[in-house]
Amino acid sequence: MFDVREDPGADVRDPEAVERALSGVDAVCHQAAMVGLGDGISDAAEYVSRNDLGTAVLLAAMAKAGVGHLVLAGSMAVYGEGRYTCPRHGSVRPGPRSVADLDAGRFEPVCPACGDDLSPAPVDEDVPADPRNVYAATKLAQEHLAAAWARCTGGSAVSLRYHNVYGPGMPRDTPYAGVAALFRSALARGEAPRVFEDGRQLRDFVHVRDVAAANATALEAEAAPGVLTAYNTGSGEPHTVGEMARALAVAHGGPEPVVTGEYRLGDVRHITADSSRLRAALGWRPEIGFEEGMTEFARAGMREA
Repeated sequence: MFDVREDPGADVRDPEAVERALSGVDAVCHQAAMVGLGDGISDAAEYVSRNDLGTAVLLAAMAKAGVGHLVLAGSMAVYGEGRYTCPRHGSVRPGPRSVADLDAGRFEPVCPACGDDLSPAPVDEDVPADPRNVYAATKLAQEHLAAAWARCTGGSAVSLRYHNVYGPGMPRDTPYAGVAALFRSALARGEAPRVFEDGRQLRDFVHVRDVAAANATALEAEAAPGVLTAYNTGSGEPHTVGEMARALAVAHGGPEPVVTGEYRLGDVRHITADSSRLRAALGWRPEIGFEEGMTEFARAGMREA
C-alpha cells in the first residue's frame, strides 16, 4: 500500500518513493489522482501534476523495476456527453452546451443536425473520447501514457472507467469529490442537498465495494500484452441525480433536496455505462443495488478531506 493518507511522504510524483514502493511487486493498481471539477481551470496545473506527471513517474518506475501489469482507475469523464439517438439521424454526439442555453434552463442537448430532442443511451468503450473539463482531460492522458508504456515494455494495462462511485469513507466537504459526497456532506451538516440543473441528469451510481471487486478481478485476470484495454465499470442501473439526492435524504432522515437550476460548465447532461464488456471478459458483476447502497452510504461515516 502506497497511500499519502498513511504516509505524507508517499507522493506518486516522487521517483525514489515510488521505486521503493515497487520492491517485490508484480502488478500495480493505480488509484492516485486528483478528482472532481475543483475550482475549474485555475486548478489545471495541479490536476496535470498529480494525475499525469504522477502517472508518468509511476510508469517509468514500473519499466525500471520490470513490473508488467497495470490496473488504472480510469473515468467515464473521458467520454464527455454520453451516447444519444435522434429519431431522424440515429446516433449523434452533441457538442458542449452553451452558456445561453444553460442560463435559460435549456439543459437537454439537441441534435446537432436538426435541433430535435434526443434520447440518451448507455455508452460503450468504442465511443470516441471527448473530455469536457480539466479532470477529464487528465484522465484521458493517463490512458494514453499507460498505452505508451504497454507498447514500449510489452506490459499489460487495464483502465477501469469508473462511473459515479459512492460509498462509505468518501471525503467530507470538498469540491474535489463526486456529487454523492457533496450531497452526503450537506446532510451531515443538517442542510438540504443542492441539486443543480433540474435534477434529471442521468448517471450510473456504482458502489465502492463493487469497484474494489472489479479492481481485484482485473489484477488477477490475464490481460493482452502491449496494449491498454478499457472497461466501463458501472452498475448498469441508471438513476437521475435528483433520485440519488432524494434517496440519501430519506435514508439519512434529512431535509428534502432543493433543485436550484444552477449549473457548472464542465458538467455533462447524461452519461451512463454499458459495462457488458467487463462482465463478458472478466466475469465481474456488481452486487450492490441502488437502494441498498444509498441507504448504507446515508448512514455511514465520512472521512476528512
